Amino acid sequence: MTEILIIKPSSLGDIVHALQVATSLKAQCAGLRISWVVREMFAPIVRACEAVDQVYVFERAAGAKGFLKLTKEIRKTKFDFVFDMQGLLRTGLMTSRALAKKKVGRGDARECSGMFYDEQVALPPDGKRSHAIDILLQFCPVLGAKPELRGTLKFREVDSLNLRFAAGRGGSKPIVMFPDSRRAEKCWSGFKQLTEMILREDKTRKVVWAGSKYAHDRGAYTVEQFVNLTGNTSLVSLPALIKRADWVISNDSGPMHLAAALGVRVVGVFGPTDPRLFGPYPLTAPTHVVVQAPVGDLKLLTAKDVYARFVKARARFKQADWSIGG
Repeated sequence: MTEILIIKPSSLGDIVHALQVATSLKAQCAGLRISWVVREMFAPIVRACEAVDQVYVFERAAGAKGFLKLTKEIRKTKFDFVFDMQGLLRTGLMTSRALAKKKVGRGDARECSGMFYDEQVALPPDGKRSHAIDILLQFCPVLGAKPELRGTLKFREVDSLNLRFAAGRGGSKPIVMFPDSRRAEKCWSGFKQLTEMILREDKTRKVVWAGSKYAHDRGAYTVEQFVNLTGNTSLVSLPALIKRADWVISNDSGPMHLAAALGVRVVGVFGPTDPRLFGPYPLTAPTHVVVQAPVGDLKLLTAKDVYARFVKARARFKQADWSIGG
């Protein structure tokens, strides 16, 4: 049994990327046991991932006391490898406190965290201009694995979870939207108008808004066509909700990356961030649509623009389904 500790405390999108890499490692390397350090707010989704065997919770708000408690727990196990996939000073310090035969960090590690590693993995050919997942995949060769995604990202579902309310008429799959993002400059304001356009066109369609932060919907839609779960979406339910979606339309956010990782058709709305580095992976997948705001300013992106791209993408898939059926 090879014991690995992955240190990736945050944020949700980065954790999803790292979970994909962990899944690839499990698929390629026999006898692998993966432990994980994660912030308390993201712990539920890491615990639910089938690729992760043990979770250590980092209580950041607890300060030095919480840090010492965490490192005390970590030191109870002798690891074969520690992978610091975050590459910051605090995760470098966590790495230094762990007991391991080899400690490995990112090639683009910051805040002098590189001093705590035995080895730093090389960056991909495009260097820091590489996609976030491609950077993390460089940890794979340390274990003799190929730097590519293998296997299927899977989550343990909660037995009591009932998402039948999200289905449209006749049991049709909903369109799930995530109007929020961790950074305000990545939040597009056109989701209300986009929802109106979609529901006006198809009365049988259902739209579900989801996310950790509440977004007001103005009560303009019927319960048969619309459900607002914003401010009431748990991380445990997130994978199951996304997997039930026909499409996910989202700002550049963790749920967008999760939708891409789960193979759900996704429309990613981008402003100042570069989709070549942070877009749904891989960008070439036919199920991934990226809409970038003019000059990176989301205020210049209209609901009509996003709706037109969505309709075009949807028509392409309908044509493909018809061709297969015909």
